[in-house]
Amino acid sequence: MGKKGPTRHLKRHQSPAHWPIHRKGGVWTVRTIPGPHNMENSIPTSILLRDELKYAKSASEAKTILTNRKMLVDGKPRTKKAFPVGLMDVIQIPDTQEYFRILPDHGGKLKLLPITAEEAQFKLYRITDKQTQRNGKTQLNLHDGSNIVVKTEQDNYKVNDVLKIKVPEKEIQDSIEFKEMQQVIITGGRSQGARGTLIGLGPEPGWKKTATIRTPEGDDIRTLANYLFVIGSNSPVIKLEEAEEA
Repeated sequence: MGKKGPTRHLKRHQSPAHWPIHRKGGVWTVRTIPGPHNMENSIPTSILLRDELKYAKSASEAKTILTNRKMLVDGKPRTKKAFPVGLMDVIQIPDTQEYFRILPDHGGKLKLLPITAEEAQFKLYRITDKQTQRNGKTQLNLHDGSNIVVKTEQDNYKVNDVLKIKVPEKEIQDSIEFKEMQQVIITGGRSQGARGTLIGLGPEPGWKKTATIRTPEGDDIRTLANYLFVIGSNSPVIKLEEAEEA
């Protein structure tokens, strides 16, 4: 009988390069389950607990922590060891009162940045698509696969705009327009992790559209507009490591 369905296994040497695991530390590792982020842009919760946060010494211990609902993602307990966490997700460890946000880092990596309890109350979502529904409503599709429905007369948002949403209630608190002179962070490509001011958008159509950002050091970076994530107008609305060090 032929193979049916996707594979459920993953060898360590085939895992994404940004996962913080030793490629020769064993044969197998966990494969992320379908969720808000794909495998190439996320980290499984068990690896996050064991290899990044060091709260577990083994996959079995990490699974026990998750089963006991000791870890929240965007305000909700996640009990699956292979649940994928990715860009802008808010991680909370209630027992230690620690809070983190996942941000893009250089070299295609993701970093876990400690944040305050106040900042952990919201998450930034980039609008990737819009759909008109019946009864005068519009569905906004977001970068993590979720969506939010608003009344059409209240829909002042465009694709690539960013929503500041309270978690886990998913109430829209504010929005940041995608336009020139806004603060952005690069989420893909060879310049991933860089941040700065969007100073220009190219004339190219569709996904080929380019953009130029100017970093705080005065360097200009050209990248695809699809790689940009707006994080503020005059200043970022979230904590960034670079802003701390400046």
